Amino acid sequence: MSLTLYYHPLASYCWKTLIALYEAEAPFEPRLIDLGDAAQRDTLTRLWPLMKFPVLVDGQTGQVVPESSIIIEYLAAHHPGRTELVPADPTAALEARLLDRFFDQQVHEPMQKHVGDKLRPADKRDPFGVEQAHAQIETAYDVLEQRLAGRAWAIGDTFTIADCAAAPALYYANRVHPLTASRPVLTSYLQRLHARPSFARVFAEAEPYLHFFPG
Repeated sequence: MSLTLYYHPLASYCWKTLIALYEAEAPFEPRLIDLGDAAQRDTLTRLWPLMKFPVLVDGQTGQVVPESSIIIEYLAAHHPGRTELVPADPTAALEARLLDRFFDQQVHEPMQKHVGDKLRPADKRDPFGVEQAHAQIETAYDVLEQRLAGRAWAIGDTFTIADCAAAPALYYANRVHPLTASRPVLTSYLQRLHARPSFARVFAEAEPYLHFFPG
């Protein structure tokens, strides 16, 4: 088995990568990293000094690949499966990459601002920053509600890198900034993501840890 993934099953960007791995049907060895364990933390730091997961290591090439979007691009190029995670068509690929970045930057990051603030000491919290983050999520919901109308998946009929990004971003965002009846397109899309076998598997693996989520 040439691929090893260093990850944690609760971490949202690890969800994104795991979905891609399961879609690609790429055999890999999962290596859970507990950042509370000094030895495991050192292992991750040696691979990627920023000490962030996920990190993928390809034992055949010796390549160390950090960052979820880059890992998915690497899988698409070197370990492709039946799901074309990055479309061959340049226009479709551009939209998939755009929405990948949109879900990460406009939904995922402000969601993490909310969560990170919950983990701060009470006297160090940033209520104004959290308010801004929720406004950013609301704007992102507006954009997505229009853009995804009439589509099965983020860019149309095919599941791509954009949907890998959407699943954890929307799941966790919905916990801190719930979708309402005014978002039928996004609500239906999130339901389809939950029903996708790759995401259902990732979610099942994460369930024992979900009570740690401080939403």
